[in-house]
Amino acid sequence: MRVTFFLFVSFSMVLTALSQPYKPEWNSLDSRNIPAWFSNAKFGIFIHWGVYSVPAYRPIEKGLYASYAEWYYAKVYANEKNGGKEFHEKNYGKDFEYRQFAPLFRAELWDPQQWARLFKSSGAKYVVLTSKHHDGYCLWPTKSPYKKNWNAMAVGPKRDIVGELTEAVRKEGMKMGLYYSIIEWESSKTHRSETGYYVPLNLVEKYQIPREDYVDKHLIPQLKELVVNYTPSLIFSDGGEWDESEEYLKTKEFLAWLYNESPVKNEVVVNDRFAKGMPGKHGDYFSSEYKDASIDFNHPWEESRGIGASYGLNRAENIEHYSTSKQLITELVDIVSRGGNLLLNVGPAADGTLPVIMQERLLEIGNWLKVNGESIYDTRKTDLFGSTNNPVPVYFTGKGSSVYAIFTEWPEQELKFSLKPGVKVKSLSFVGTASPVTWKVQGNELLIKLPSLTINHLPCRDAWALRIEVSIE
Repeated sequence: MRVTFFLFVSFSMVLTALSQPYKPEWNSLDSRNIPAWFSNAKFGIFIHWGVYSVPAYRPIEKGLYASYAEWYYAKVYANEKNGGKEFHEKNYGKDFEYRQFAPLFRAELWDPQQWARLFKSSGAKYVVLTSKHHDGYCLWPTKSPYKKNWNAMAVGPKRDIVGELTEAVRKEGMKMGLYYSIIEWESSKTHRSETGYYVPLNLVEKYQIPREDYVDKHLIPQLKELVVNYTPSLIFSDGGEWDESEEYLKTKEFLAWLYNESPVKNEVVVNDRFAKGMPGKHGDYFSSEYKDASIDFNHPWEESRGIGASYGLNRAENIEHYSTSKQLITELVDIVSRGGNLLLNVGPAADGTLPVIMQERLLEIGNWLKVNGESIYDTRKTDLFGSTNNPVPVYFTGKGSSVYAIFTEWPEQELKFSLKPGVKVKSLSFVGTASPVTWKVQGNELLIKLPSLTINHLPCRDAWALRIEVSIE
């Protein structure tokens, strides 16, 4: 009996090993093919919302990262150099701790269905919510023993923000993703300050999660809790790449579990910010924010940014700090033509409302995509055509036998595209209108003369697309 039992256990272990193709090693994890939905989606919505949305402030300064209001705790409350600490003490009091903002984060006007409908109307195919930012506040009723009074069900909205939005987003037919900060300012060490921590040492001593418990009793259990309870299609990690090693964070072990055993193993995609040394090397897709990273465009990638200069709502921003819809559409077109996705961020107010200017920008992008979506969704970058010496910039995308030439300024002269050897043009038409386009192939060039259209006959504003049907010999 003992021999039989031993053989059964051994056989079961072998079967388990064979059914788990991904080992906790980079060469194995990196061999996984990214699920196709991500490369097809092209456009997603990012949401930075939390306790930092109560003060919703950071002084406007020049430079990358300088206006991020979601960094209020580390860069305003704890910073004397930029006048932030003076702002905090003047408006909230010298003894007012950052954690005292939590009861004021009420979300009393929040309607997750309204958000989801708006995101759907923007043309987005997926949504990514900050489940926990660097301040450690959780937007779901986590079971972590270190978050009993620091989550949205216990203090603030008294609601499961992650759960409610996940349900609403999926009801509208979009994928749901979750941002999760690997580090926490009260518990994680950093090279970025003289003290070695992001916030004053008295708060570290008061709220710090013991380093020996942080990974095994908090980080990994929380990540698995989010995956099992909410089955996200995407995990956007952040912060781990600054100081913490993959060995300490057990990054490879978690990813092996995620790819082999988790309920989302066939659909989930992850970025490259779990641990130090990962960015641009490991991850289903590489990530950049406000163009801060050198990206390998041959690997799936995503650019994220706010409509303004901040992710979290920053009340110090004015209209000049916000991008126009034309600028955002141009950025979307440019990113997609280089093979990437755009994750465009909105920063809601603490009451759960989205600033009207952000809503307007999303709807204008959505209106453009209603006309030109075929030139964006499901496409890939293409080198079948080239554009040189044209009066306006031209961006190319490809899908099947179709190549799309997208331009963001209306040309007053004819367009000239060089053809890659073997490419034959079969037909050419305007996306969104039946107005005829005059074209001819001369040598290895495609010459195009656009019709004269009044503003009332243009299919859309801001950018236009030509559909070119080709064959390759």
